[in-house]
Amino acid sequence: MSALISDDEIKHETELVWLEDIAQLDYVRQSLDRLPTRGAKPAYFRDGRMVGYAILGPKAKASRASGTFRRRVFWLLPHDRDTAPEGLYATGAPAEAVDPRTLTPGVKGRKTERSEGGPPSTAMQELGITLPL
Repeated sequence: MSALISDDEIKHETELVWLEDIAQLDYVRQSLDRLPTRGAKPAYFRDGRMVGYAILGPKAKASRASGTFRRRVFWLLPHDRDTAPEGLYATGAPAEAVDPRTLTPGVKGRKTERSEGGPPSTAMQELGITLPL
């Protein structure tokens, strides 16, 4: 979904709040969700877990139709590489995934060699896990 996120949709972000240490994650999934506030921690209804979210500044406008704000939410599913290192995403990454180290407020982020299954993260190295390259 990162390709579907426009710069205009995230231009009012002032902060990204991380709920986990992103240095330990090769990638995170990102989506734009309709949320009732600019900054409160959003409710999470997907499988898996939320690992972060964006906070919007005061210039962000709510939708006239719904009264909600479009905010980025970062998340992982149970079959993602951090919990299933030899699974579906041992190499490659989901379409909406980006390397969390490339994300900042107002920046979409991008895939990297690491997010695509390149050099393993510190956590994987400590566990002795190696990816097929």
